[in-house]
Amino acid sequence: MSAYPNTAVETAAATVATGSATECVTTESADPCCAAPLPVLGRDVTVPLVTGGEVTYAALDYAASAPALQRVWDDVAAYAPYYGSVHRGAGYLSQLSTDLFENSRVTVAEFLDCRPGDQVVFTRSTTDSLNLLASAVPADCQVFVFETEHHASLLPWKDARVTYLNAPRTPAQAVETLERALADRDPYGPALVCVTGASNVTGELWPVKELAAAAHAHGARIVLDAAQLAPHHPVSVRELDVDWVAFSGHKLYAPFGSGVLAGRSDWLQDADPYLAGGGASRKVARRADGGVDVEWHTTAARHEAGSPNVIGVYSIASACKALTEAGFDQLVAREQHLIETVRAGLAEVPEVRVLSLFGDDAPRVGVISFVVEGWNSSHFAAALSAEYGIGVRDGLFCAHPLVRTLLGSDPQDPGECGAPEAEPGERSLNAIRVSFGAGTPDEHVERFVGAVKELVRDGAQWKYRTEDGRCVPDRG
Repeated sequence: MSAYPNTAVETAAATVATGSATECVTTESADPCCAAPLPVLGRDVTVPLVTGGEVTYAALDYAASAPALQRVWDDVAAYAPYYGSVHRGAGYLSQLSTDLFENSRVTVAEFLDCRPGDQVVFTRSTTDSLNLLASAVPADCQVFVFETEHHASLLPWKDARVTYLNAPRTPAQAVETLERALADRDPYGPALVCVTGASNVTGELWPVKELAAAAHAHGARIVLDAAQLAPHHPVSVRELDVDWVAFSGHKLYAPFGSGVLAGRSDWLQDADPYLAGGGASRKVARRADGGVDVEWHTTAARHEAGSPNVIGVYSIASACKALTEAGFDQLVAREQHLIETVRAGLAEVPEVRVLSLFGDDAPRVGVISFVVEGWNSSHFAAALSAEYGIGVRDGLFCAHPLVRTLLGSDPQDPGECGAPEAEPGERSLNAIRVSFGAGTPDEHVERFVGAVKELVRDGAQWKYRTEDGRCVPDRG
């Protein structure tokens, strides 16, 4: 760790390597699903209801951004007074912050079970990570991506030839579709597959290990978008045999503006720096002709120009520690209990249709999207918030092709207020998404199920209108 051991500062800053000042609170139980949720920031926040009174907010939009773990917040707060510039100064705080930053890189590598030689590059988000990788692919590389992906995986490959694959309806079909596309590529040169680990729309797990084997069998590489997988399941780069993995801190209970790209170093070392500037350069010298020569780093620093977000990076490392110590077996078992509660409750409402690619029996994380007959999804989500204090998401979830495929020809009743205007000749399509995780108490999902049943049976108690493309309570 630091060059200044055995001090109060060192004790606070060393929690990445030695543990945290705040314990992970769980309830010992023979039944893992009965364990208490992990403490998260904001768990006691109350919000007003349009019908009067207040209620504890039920945050059920984890797939967009998960609340900070209390432990992460406490770790960040303990370090914050000792913040200093990373890789920049000789002073005590700078040296301590540099040690903290680099030890966080080690922690993330261990969390992902990276291979020797893999690099961990800190970015701003999953989107930033995949754009970084897109900037590093060889000039003649072909990229293969399913239409089911989040826009972060669909859109960054502007300088490559991209093949978009149709939505599969089974995991086996996904592997077969990829194998066929890779075998038929022309020319048969460098190729990259980009695939999610868990859908941000349906929550369904994808056959990552099998897709990686198919990619490697056909001379291609594969990057795993683990934004929705890493907060819910262990991710092993080594076991899955993926070449890279990307994820975001704000979905991993560490919403402080950092992300990760981890994996093979060769393409990253051969590429121009993602951003040019201080930190990425080892040496800059003037030439006789008046220009400059630059020697760039070959380590992860090559793509980390500028002053690093050490607090964001430390928060990710803290979350990695907290989830690992809580035990993914227990976390997964408890989340499965929540999933079953929500799915069983929604199944009792004939007007509700849950969206799925792979069917009801497919393994999944705590992300469920659905539509309600007779309701526009924006109206339904607004009523859940305003009348029940439940936060969900409505729309197309930055996965427009997938949601449009899943909705098919289902009409959307505009109700009292509707989704944003559709393009001429198109119908307005949107859905509702409920998502949860390690910090979700049973009461939140039980309240959600009860609210869905009440709204479908009795209708909304309040009038709503469209304002700036959003459905909001009419207070006029």
